[in-house]
Amino acid sequence: MVFLHYKEKQAIETTQRLNDQIRISPVRVIDQDGEQLGVIPTAEALRLAMEANLDLVEVASDAKPPVCRIM
Repeated sequence: MVFLHYKEKQAIETTQRLNDQIRISPVRVIDQDGEQLGVIPTAEALRLAMEANLDLVEVASDAKPPVCRIM
């Protein structure tokens, strides 16, 4: 009789950068309505998020430029 032991799946912890943690500039920005705002400086993206009382969240750090969403 053969017993197979499977490792428990470990949760992959992903860390998403928020607001001031986003250090790269420029970034591609998607607003809270899903509209692409284009590639803009990170400081401007942060300003837009703050004006909407929302956060700027990096959702695709591997993209060139990184993609951030206002949420």
